[in-house]
Amino acid sequence: MNLIPIDNFAFGPERSTVAMAETIIGCMKIFRGHQHPQLAPECALTIGNFDGVHRGHQAMLALLNSEARHRGIPSCAVTFEPHPRDYFAALARKPDLAPARIATLRDKLGELGGCGVDQCVVLPFNARLASQPAEAFIQDVLVNSLGARYVLVGDDFRFGAKRSGDYALLGAAGAAHGFDVARMNSYEVGASRVSSSAVREALVQGDMARAASLLGRPYSISGHVVHGRKLGRDLGFRTLNLRFSHWKPAASGIFAVLVHGLDAAPLPGVANLGIRPSLDPGDINGGRVLLETHCLRWPASLGAEGAYGKIIRVELIHKLHDELKYDGLESLKTGIARDCGDAQAFFASMHLETTRQTTRDRI
Repeated sequence: MNLIPIDNFAFGPERSTVAMAETIIGCMKIFRGHQHPQLAPECALTIGNFDGVHRGHQAMLALLNSEARHRGIPSCAVTFEPHPRDYFAALARKPDLAPARIATLRDKLGELGGCGVDQCVVLPFNARLASQPAEAFIQDVLVNSLGARYVLVGDDFRFGAKRSGDYALLGAAGAAHGFDVARMNSYEVGASRVSSSAVREALVQGDMARAASLLGRPYSISGHVVHGRKLGRDLGFRTLNLRFSHWKPAASGIFAVLVHGLDAAPLPGVANLGIRPSLDPGDINGGRVLLETHCLRWPASLGAEGAYGKIIRVELIHKLHDELKYDGLESLKTGIARDCGDAQAFFASMHLETTRQTTRDRI
């Protein structure tokens, strides 16, 4: 997957529902809102949150692309930001009701583009959309704006105010407005249903192998390397800082990682994803979730400051432990050194297992 510069693709009260499209990966165009002159006049579309873009999503998007090609029209994914459950949790002032976030918007859009989708419409989930009746959503968004000719949904799909819309309503609307409607059953891996909830559960448990099996790839986070407090270099462990744009990541803790985007080959490292409980709340990134990564091998060509501003992707391969609160900088330094040693041992064991497997394959 190519790494993509979409940091300005954001939502807020000052943003209009009509906005410029951006090509972010391959040929996929992205639209903020559903009213835009550059939208294709007709499309085959699917609707969902697509958090994680897991193997079930991938199977649905493959079917969507096939149906779109058969009809000679572009494929379109319609998604939401924020997640609808985020919106309702904030409205009720009950943050615990918000789901843990698997992927940032950047990574979700990147994966959708990697699945070959031609265009993506990101709908700002706000009071207007939350209160819109299902029939009005069909008329306003699917028919008038997107020119839907084929609509593919999951087996548990609901939409519209109070989740009043379902597959039967969508099918009746399709017959009235001239678009086909199809439903895809659950996708299973090893007799287990693949879902965003299952991916979240695996990440919360630190089962990175299980998460990778559900996602069809190692779990990763990408973004621009940003400046931090630079405490790591004072401790002897320079870090690459990425901001995770949601306050509640599904994964947290200390991980053995692979860093893409700094060298020709991935760089092994150790990373902390979370809120850094050992640091002062007045830290420059205080209150934000950060992915702080220390590369076990630093490319000499980058120099001391060469990574800032670069877009990198960090694969979280193996969880070492949860975040720990240290009682001082010396104990923090000792803890980081121990984590580096554990990460090096993990990568050494991976290399040994790969060598053994290759040897067995040759026999």
